[in-house]
Amino acid sequence: MKKKRIVITGMGIVSCFGNEVDDYYKSLLDGKSGASLITSFPCEDYPTRIAASIKNFDSGDYIDKKQARRIDKNIAYAMVAGKKALEASQLNPEAIAKLNKERCGVVIGSGMGGMDVYCQGVQTLMQKGQRWVSPFFVPYILTNMGGAMLAMDIGFMGPNYSVSTACATGNNAIIAAANHIRKGEADLMICGGSEAPIIPMGLSGFCSCKALSQRNDEPEKASRPWDRGRDGFLMGEGAGIFIIESLEHALARGAPILAEYLGGGMSCDAYHITEPRADSEGVALCVRNALLDAGIKAEEVNYINAHGTSTPAGDMAEVRALKKVFKEPSSITMNSTKSMIGHCLGAAGAMEAVVTAKAIESGWVHPSINLEDPEPDLEFHIPTAAEKKDINIAISNTFGFGGHNATIVLGAYHP
Repeated sequence: MKKKRIVITGMGIVSCFGNEVDDYYKSLLDGKSGASLITSFPCEDYPTRIAASIKNFDSGDYIDKKQARRIDKNIAYAMVAGKKALEASQLNPEAIAKLNKERCGVVIGSGMGGMDVYCQGVQTLMQKGQRWVSPFFVPYILTNMGGAMLAMDIGFMGPNYSVSTACATGNNAIIAAANHIRKGEADLMICGGSEAPIIPMGLSGFCSCKALSQRNDEPEKASRPWDRGRDGFLMGEGAGIFIIESLEHALARGAPILAEYLGGGMSCDAYHITEPRADSEGVALCVRNALLDAGIKAEEVNYINAHGTSTPAGDMAEVRALKKVFKEPSSITMNSTKSMIGHCLGAAGAMEAVVTAKAIESGWVHPSINLEDPEPDLEFHIPTAAEKKDINIAISNTFGFGGHNATIVLGAYHP
């Protein structure tokens, strides 16, 4: 049965490089690192004291000022990126009013939800007692609240829920949203992921499981996917949002079409809570499922936005999986956005989906920085400076704690 075509008509971002998609992508093309010492809380005694933090975040007029002071940044990031994506899709309030809002929905996920609000609430309970706990405590820690509050502001009444599959969340949300359009349940969906984990508890947790780089003296060199000197990932934060629509709906309203969503695949390693499967079969299955869903042959893919976290085990496990699917890796350009923005956890897939769509739209692929001593068996072409690239078909990978794998397939839009 022929699948309904789905196109990307708007994108929004909140990142360590700002809240404009073009600025974000230019910083990546320039090979800029967003890493720095953490200054938002004291962490001198932590083994890791660096991250790709968002500094001086201002929600502007996108969120009511009183509300903006109360909500967790995880929610704020989702709402700002979502409204910017709507603007990019030429959906101002007047245009939104003309939509059939019963057929417009939101699927925005988060891996960890409102961690800051949660930690503050626990502290209040322990120090002051139950009566001082905020009545907003429960709503603002929930992973679904960013999408819910965005829908409240714009009136979308279609499918609305969150996805939480750790670092695979963003891609899972995009796939879920696309399937609602494919099944005829929606015409337009807002989808993606958001995360705000750079707080004492978030940093402490990842330090304790020894997942993070400890290159505190050179923050900008800490994230180094596929380099033999890598020692763990760099925490990041932010949000990435897509506006996706059925092709018919986008054409009918004259929407800008940036790229086409072709398909998505998922799998589970069923192996370990944090480590990748030793034989890489779970990731290989995920990529194969994505290509099958998209109706694409492996040899048609010429760009991969890799998961590429800069962890000793994960980087080459992904490479081994990809080699099982793509028999001529040297013909494929591959990069890691995390080399510059760090690992944004539940937002990573969506923020990298924005990168993948921009690469298709602009014809430029960003470098992977800090690749000074590459692993010997890479074989894929990994640019160390921005390169011009006519992208045929692109895939973007995300894998999360628990063995969750999700891959999306994007391509240029051809009428």
